[in-house]
Amino acid sequence: MSARPRSTAVIAAAAAVAVGALLSGCAAPTPTATTGAFANWDDVVAAAQGQTVQLWMYGGDEQGNAYIDNVLTPAVAKEGVTLERVPVTDTKDALNRVLSELQAGRTDDGTVDLIWVNGANFGTGKEAGAWLCDWTSMLPNLDRTAASDPLLANDFGTPVGGCEAPWSKAQFSLVYNSDVITDPPTSLAGVLDWARANPGRFTYPAPPDFTGSVFIREMLTSVSGGADKVPLAFTQAEFDALSPALYSELADVAPSLWRGGDTYPQGSDELNQLYADGQVDMTMTYGPAALTELVANGTYPAGTKILTLDEGTVGNASFLGVPSNAGSQAGAMVVANVALSVEQQVAKADPATWGQFTVLDYDSLSADEKAQFDALPASDVVPAYEVLSRNAIAELSAAWVPALDDGWRTNVLGAR
Repeated sequence: MSARPRSTAVIAAAAAVAVGALLSGCAAPTPTATTGAFANWDDVVAAAQGQTVQLWMYGGDEQGNAYIDNVLTPAVAKEGVTLERVPVTDTKDALNRVLSELQAGRTDDGTVDLIWVNGANFGTGKEAGAWLCDWTSMLPNLDRTAASDPLLANDFGTPVGGCEAPWSKAQFSLVYNSDVITDPPTSLAGVLDWARANPGRFTYPAPPDFTGSVFIREMLTSVSGGADKVPLAFTQAEFDALSPALYSELADVAPSLWRGGDTYPQGSDELNQLYADGQVDMTMTYGPAALTELVANGTYPAGTKILTLDEGTVGNASFLGVPSNAGSQAGAMVVANVALSVEQQVAKADPATWGQFTVLDYDSLSADEKAQFDALPASDVVPAYEVLSRNAIAELSAAWVPALDDGWRTNVLGAR
């Protein structure tokens, strides 16, 4: 697979589990902290010396964990900072910790220094004043990204505004076993038709699972006649007008799904295992680059391929956010800068390491730096990012997520 970055990004933002309920127990939002204590990058580096940075991130990705422990951590150590990975099952767990500490008056010695974040979690935290802001422009390596890249300017409809540093790009992808599905569908409507013709061989994770939720939103655009028919901003009127057709279609196909739609995988890991075990013939992922290694090591069938859809799929960017009360703010900024380096972005893009698409602007790189990306192994499983992201769909704003997820539980799951 080519991990070569595009200079023009897909207009999209990441999908995530909505966490608006976190605000219900909070006092008035804390004023957003800024980096006024640091006059320049040299000040940041000096303050970071000897600091330990706790990076809170999803712990269920073995390749991601290995990349942090074996590649990023040693690189950060060379900059005088100790990086410790704190695994969580959901990003909202990290954000909850930050909000709890802010409520308790811990405004400058919080235990969470850095979070792998995107989507609704970012928007919720920004509304609550949980993020350090106006710091990313200080990162020397931010210049390697494209200022005009819309994927990096907004996160799930929320302006980034210097409150998080870009880290990776991804593209939602449907995955199929080409040894079984020899004439694959080319649209989401076709996928459901295939499911009806092949009972029990398709399913999707139950929302609010991250991947299940985005599949629901993809289906919303499909049954609505295309992405241009669904406004990015949520209104109750638009939801009431558009969602009935979505739930009708999903309820109609339910009896043809795995286990007759009486139950759904509780997360993407469970769906992936069903696919690996041959119980279903399709799965779905936001990290398609990892498929190369999963096929190579025998976890997935040799016939695994990406299902390229005519209407495109949702794009994704993920970020590193520094809490406003982080005890090691300077160290966290150093980690974010190292993570944006060409060396780290190339290493992270290698499917054998992690297989995450880079956020760097290819056109801004030197010839030698471009050569490093060009030398990454091609894949017979995963098309190049330029192919995957063709006709990409813009992500809906965060307010759509809980409404659609709740409606699915009532009108699809509850209708069984």
